[in-house]
Amino acid sequence: MAQRLGAILWPSFFAAGVATMVFFAFVDPLALRDMTFPEVAITRSMGYTIGFFMFWLATASASLFTWLLLRPASRFNKSLPLE
Repeated sequence: MAQRLGAILWPSFFAAGVATMVFFAFVDPLALRDMTFPEVAITRSMGYTIGFFMFWLATASASLFTWLLLRPASRFNKSLPLE
């Protein structure tokens, strides 16, 4: 189980890091806050942190979906009789 989680979370961690660097190279977290939630007091570093975890969630979801699709079908068809 730990190996499966590592295979999903570790690559998505790196992808989220790259996505965060690229995204925030062009977008200021404070400008983004002012456009979306101006009433919430979010600092620049908190914006970077929230952005990283959102990218990590997105990339981990994609990795999990890929893992689900790549599982062998024989795992689920054990109870079906062969005709």
